Amino acid sequence: MSHTMKIIRVWASIIVFLAAFAFASCSKTENGGGEIDVQFRVPENVELEYNATTLDFRVQFQKSPKETDKIVLKDPVGVEHTCDIVSVSTTKFTVSLYSGMVSGKYSVSIKRGNAVKLMGEMVVSIYGDGVEPADGSTVYGKISCNGVGVPDVVVSDGYEVVKTDADGVYQMRSAKYLKYVFMSVPSGYEPEVNGILPKIHSALTSPATKAERVDFVLNKVEGQDKYKVFFLGDMHLANRTDDRTQFTEFTNDWNTYRDKHKSEKMYAITLGDMTWDLYWYSNQMELKDYLDLINARVSDIIIYHTMGNHDNDMLATNGYDAKLPYDKTIAPQYYSFNIGKVHYVVIDDIDCTYYDGTSKRKYQKNLTQNQLDWLKKDLAYVSTSTPIVLTTHAQLFYPSEKSVSLFKYSFSNVSELLEVLDGYKVHAVTGHTHTIFNALPEDTALLGAKNLQEHNAGAVCASWWWSAHLTPGVHISLDGAPGGYSIWDVDGTDFKWKYKATGKSEDYQFRSYDLNNFSVSYGDVPKLKDAEMKLAFAKYVMAYPKNTDNEVLINVWNWNPKWTLTVTDEHGKDLKWTRTFAYDPLHIKALTIPRFNKNITKEPSFITEKAMPHFFKVKANNATDDLTITVKDEFGNVYTENMARPKAFNTLTDYTQY
Repeated sequence: MSHTMKIIRVWASIIVFLAAFAFASCSKTENGGGEIDVQFRVPENVELEYNATTLDFRVQFQKSPKETDKIVLKDPVGVEHTCDIVSVSTTKFTVSLYSGMVSGKYSVSIKRGNAVKLMGEMVVSIYGDGVEPADGSTVYGKISCNGVGVPDVVVSDGYEVVKTDADGVYQMRSAKYLKYVFMSVPSGYEPEVNGILPKIHSALTSPATKAERVDFVLNKVEGQDKYKVFFLGDMHLANRTDDRTQFTEFTNDWNTYRDKHKSEKMYAITLGDMTWDLYWYSNQMELKDYLDLINARVSDIIIYHTMGNHDNDMLATNGYDAKLPYDKTIAPQYYSFNIGKVHYVVIDDIDCTYYDGTSKRKYQKNLTQNQLDWLKKDLAYVSTSTPIVLTTHAQLFYPSEKSVSLFKYSFSNVSELLEVLDGYKVHAVTGHTHTIFNALPEDTALLGAKNLQEHNAGAVCASWWWSAHLTPGVHISLDGAPGGYSIWDVDGTDFKWKYKATGKSEDYQFRSYDLNNFSVSYGDVPKLKDAEMKLAFAKYVMAYPKNTDNEVLINVWNWNPKWTLTVTDEHGKDLKWTRTFAYDPLHIKALTIPRFNKNITKEPSFITEKAMPHFFKVKANNATDDLTITVKDEFGNVYTENMARPKAFNTLTDYTQY
């Protein structure tokens, strides 16, 4: 046999093997339930008359399904619909379609018991309802509720922004750059959902010059002017540091809180970094795994999502590709929606233009021009009397090192965003820092804002789940704020907010330290030998030397100048407090010291990095005077600690006293 013939036979064998493997693979079920010996053709394109109730599929090789089997149609935004088979022959079978079927791409599977076999994909086009593309339109469709078109719904492709007409139909000249289209949910409605995700965007699959139809469905709701909205900062799920267990503690706490308020309408918005791009590949904790986990722990609530820097694909080589997994799996990069009398805007201030396909993740905090242009168009449909709640991952402002009451820009073109928002009353809710701070309108006005307040709202994961991993029971962020989430009560256009620590009472709003009984020394890190690392640790030693000055440090993590603080000793004397920058002692003891107490030559990560300005010092007359510490927020809620002194420092007693 010639050498050439041998090569041909080898390749033929490989091809046969691969074909057999592929057939076996596609015949296996997604749920491990064996094979379903059924074959039928899934057409590439299907045209359905409006309100069609059935669809026929052609059987192949006389391998028909059973009438007891089900057909599962996964719609354009990922929701699965289980459809009955109404008749079967050796050549075809007929499926009963679900009500409200819309145009778009569907995956088609057959289900037998718990076994599911994917058969293919098809693009469905609905006709006969009078909805046709206008001249020049490349994206069009209908937004309906109970089969009736909803007028004045804003629709966008991220560049163009249009509204539905009186019949709920929209037309758009789209270049399809982002390859999806999304709607801005109008007040008084909710979108359909896929688990916790709202069905607000859909992929565009046709060439830019070809008109394609995308429909959306809304559900009418009553009593939407009064509701709760939860802001969920940085979750950083990475399948490490016991994060899945700790995440369950968070969801248990949140579910318990929601159960207590189940008579109220509730929504949630994440603040980015639900995942951690570095561990998508090494720990198999990608965006879809985050969805699986949160859907397994949380239900019966719509969660809108904000994109964080760690929700971009670090192996991408440009900004467009970096965001593709998020676009496909979670939500648009930026979008808007309405709840009651409030307009919510979600933007993405992480610019990945300079990604180079490595773990360097060369992102910049920046708002791209197309987002600013889109936001101008979106707000053109919003009255200036409507309050704006804007979420973005990275903070807009940041506490200045010069004064406890001053702020600075967090990135260069914040001023351009402020120009777009001019004329509106805005609450910006942000994450990223794993700390808490509040910049009032009078603070941001010094930087060019007009009636804008920023709430940097803490982190669900606190210190990337590290503190409780190293010191069980101590789940705190870089500034000593507990891991947790924000709860806002919205009544019309009025807002009230509170930060809730995971696993703690709502009254847990501050922590106190008797500094007579807290100090940091090199004796805390006996394993630390490197001179340079000792120098890095020195700032904690200098911040908290051994002393008996009778000072008390109070960390009021959600402080703003509208709060009040009073400290009274056991003799009834009011003690004067001083606001100061400080490192949180509990965070140093629970996290920073364990990470430094090694023979290291490089400064560890996730330590107490930056002094924050929500700390207060008072000086007692002696070491034994008891104190009453009272904190009152701007809504009249009062939080009190009767501090018995001397108060011993313990990594757990400070945390569990409430």
